[in-house]
Amino acid sequence: MKTPIVICGTGIVGLATALALARQGQQVTLVGPRQTFAPVTPEAFHPRVYAISPASQQFLTSIGVWNLLEAQRLTAVQAMEIHGDGAGRVNLNAWQAAIPELAWIVESGELERVLTQAVQIFGLNWVTEKFSHYTRSDAEVCMTTEQGTVLQAELLIAADGAQSPLRAAAGLPVEIKPYGVTAIVAHLNCSQPHQGTAFQWFNDQGVLALLPMPATQAGAQVSLVWSLKETFAQALLALPASEQATELSARLAELTSGRLGELTPRGPLSAFPLSLNQSPMIGERLALVGDAAHRLHPLAGQGLNLGLGDVQALVSTLVEREAFRGVGDPMVLRRYRRARAEPVLAMRMVTDGLHRLFDAQNAPAAWLRNIGMTLVDRLPMLKRQLIVSASR
Repeated sequence: MKTPIVICGTGIVGLATALALARQGQQVTLVGPRQTFAPVTPEAFHPRVYAISPASQQFLTSIGVWNLLEAQRLTAVQAMEIHGDGAGRVNLNAWQAAIPELAWIVESGELERVLTQAVQIFGLNWVTEKFSHYTRSDAEVCMTTEQGTVLQAELLIAADGAQSPLRAAAGLPVEIKPYGVTAIVAHLNCSQPHQGTAFQWFNDQGVLALLPMPATQAGAQVSLVWSLKETFAQALLALPASEQATELSARLAELTSGRLGELTPRGPLSAFPLSLNQSPMIGERLALVGDAAHRLHPLAGQGLNLGLGDVQALVSTLVEREAFRGVGDPMVLRRYRRARAEPVLAMRMVTDGLHRLFDAQNAPAAWLRNIGMTLVDRLPMLKRQLIVSASR
């Protein structure tokens, strides 16, 4: 089978890439399993959620999927409270930058559902098989699936996650720096309303984030993303389920000083290790997007937004190329890499820098970070700039 562009990976970033290219008149083939989705129930929520920035929301609107999301399952973030490990604190509000909201909290499963629907409605060619291996020549690349389907293309796009089998098969190097931190994820009932506010606490155990979610029959709800040092995380995860819930509630009550009242888990905990991943972004007739290209610490909640930024830049670069250049032309791919160099580096420096700053436990570092937060909170123009930068 011959096709100009093959996209390997059928998660959020892969589906968004396929849909965005197709809407620009590009012929694409999507490779990877197709998920089936159970009917949505009001009290059941996907365990993983994302904070979608205004820029990402506009992009999802432009490819026709944002309005497919059920409004009652979306939560607008109107404000953020960021607490240091001392007296430092920063409060950010959407009105400070004259925007309607700072972000939207959206379930991963809901994004995948509407993107899958849109791709199927659009009639894109979808090979529901897993990648096996590939070869390349000067003129094209040839991908083979585990079932033996062969696809010849001018360009392959790796959107197949942090472990990226396609990236590995291409021999592209990836620098992986483990943080020694595990992210604990769960949804929690809270006895006090969150009022559309996202919360974050820095402490010597890690970074605790509580994201506003739609209310349930039990009342207000938040999503927990707790980036815990491995020793603390493993001790918590090793407890029996009943003890785990009790221990989690007690520790959260202490860390949050009861800011949202009593916090109780709505289901089992999920966990995954964190690392800083960096890749060259491109290879011969190969472009990487999303986690296949880079992976960051989640403390800024910008991982998916950065991946959707990759998609927008790649689509723009491919569509705007000169007529005499093919989609796999090295010059075209280098333009894509240049377009993403600054945003990726800037976000990597912010997230990694904050992790290092709050990981340091010496007294001067503690004083510096908390004084810094206090100063930021007193400078409206700087707060406005922070909000504008995060919304891109």
